Amino acid sequence: MRKLVGITLMFLLASLAVVAQEYPKAEVFGGYQYTNFDGPGGTNGWNTAVTGNLNHWFGVTGDFSGAYKSQSGADLRNYTYTFGPTLAARQIRTFTPFVHGLFGGFHESITAGTLSASDSGFTMAFGGGVDASVKQHWGIRLGQFDWLSFRSNGSTSNNNFRYSAGLVLKF
Repeated sequence: MRKLVGITLMFLLASLAVVAQEYPKAEVFGGYQYTNFDGPGGTNGWNTAVTGNLNHWFGVTGDFSGAYKSQSGADLRNYTYTFGPTLAARQIRTFTPFVHGLFGGFHESITAGTLSASDSGFTMAFGGGVDASVKQHWGIRLGQFDWLSFRSNGSTSNNNFRYSAGLVLKF
């Protein structure tokens, strides 16, 4: 009987420790992005991401973005869809720094008058950022900084940078 009481007490204490280490099970980000591409220069657009947190420091992220630029009658559109692991440091409740490595694809199109061209390929994004908690279920992404690499048809573009900021909903 003593063993049963002891095991029950240990289980209750361990459960209390897990409850004390609460973390959001999912986070949804949406906001503005500025991307500086190797060739066409700076673009503006949107960035959104969904992260499922498996514990207080490890999650899996799906990141989607669109970047646009019009110059001299030509319109550029670039869309990315990437997925990968995210590591977060949640020791301080007010700020959550994170890093991620994302892998997926891109689709890019350029239209000038009646002419158009498009391309698709593989993309990688390595970076991270900082979220600031405002309330229990929402925060602000102060900054997300990513290095992007694009590969398509035997060519590679590695000098690409993306900055994102916006709102984060936590569930």
